[in-house]
Amino acid sequence: MAKYIGYVSILVACSLWSIPSSAHAQAFIPHRVQIDNAKLEKQGLSLAGEAAQLARFEQIEPALLRAELAVKLAPQNDKVWWLLGSLYLQNKEFDQAITTLNKAQTLNPKNAEVLFSLGSAKFQKKDYQGSINHYQAGLKLKPNYSGGLFDLGNAYYMLNKFPEAIAQFNLAVKQDQKFWPAINNIGLIKHQQGDISGAIKQWQTAVNIDKKAAEPLLALAIATYNKGEIQQGLKMGVSALRIDSRYADLDFLKENLWGERLLLEAKKFLGLPEIKSALQQQREAPTP
Repeated sequence: MAKYIGYVSILVACSLWSIPSSAHAQAFIPHRVQIDNAKLEKQGLSLAGEAAQLARFEQIEPALLRAELAVKLAPQNDKVWWLLGSLYLQNKEFDQAITTLNKAQTLNPKNAEVLFSLGSAKFQKKDYQGSINHYQAGLKLKPNYSGGLFDLGNAYYMLNKFPEAIAQFNLAVKQDQKFWPAINNIGLIKHQQGDISGAIKQWQTAVNIDKKAAEPLLALAIATYNKGEIQQGLKMGVSALRIDSRYADLDFLKENLWGERLLLEAKKFLGLPEIKSALQQQREAPTP
C-alpha cells in the first residue's frame, strides 16, 4: 500500500478544501465595503460650498451643519476646517473656533487666512497678545493684506500701544487708500489722547471716502456739536443714525472700540431731545 499513500494524501487535502467541515462554515460573510475617498472628499467640498453660500446670507446654523459634515467627508482639507472654524467664530463659539482652526493650521501651517481667523478668535476672548502673535504670523505670509494690518492695529490699540496701532492703521491705508475703518480708528486714538482737532481731521477724511459710513459720521457729529456748532452737529448725527441706527447703542459703540472719553460724549449726545426724536421717528417709520 505504500505506493498509494501520496495519492491518498492528495485526495484528502483536496477534500478538506472542497467540503465544509461543519455548518458553521456556511455562515454569512459580509462583503467588504469599498470606500471611494476621492468621491467622499468631493461631496465634502460641495457641502462646504453650500455652507459658505448660506453664511453669506447669515444663515449660520444650517451653514454649520453642512460644514461639520464636510470636515468628516474631507478631513484632510485645511480649507474646510478653516471654513468651519470661521463659522464657529461668527457664531461666537470662540473656544470651538480655536480648536477647529488649530486643526486647520496643523494641516497647513502656510494658510494665512487660518492665522488671521485665529487672531480674531483670540481677540474676541480678550487675549490681545495672543491675537497679535497670530496676526503677525499671518502677515509674514501675506504682508500686504490691509485687513490683517487693521486687525493687528486694533489689538495694539486694546493694549494701549497707540503708536504701534497707528503705525499698523497707516500701513493698512497705504495698501488701500479707501480703507476708511483704519482712518476712523486713528481718529478714535487721537480723541482718546485728547487731540480733538486731529481726530476730527481723520473722521472727516473717512466720511469723504464713504458718505454712507455711519461710524465716522457720528463721531464727527459729536465732536462738531461739542465745538459749539450745534445745528451742524445735530444734522450730521441724525444722518448717521438714519444710515445705521445700531450706533445709537452704547454697547455697540464699545464693541467698535470707542474709548471711554468718546463714549461719555456719545451718551450725552444720544440723549439730546433732537436725537431721541429722530430715533423715535425712525422706529415708527414703516418698513420699506
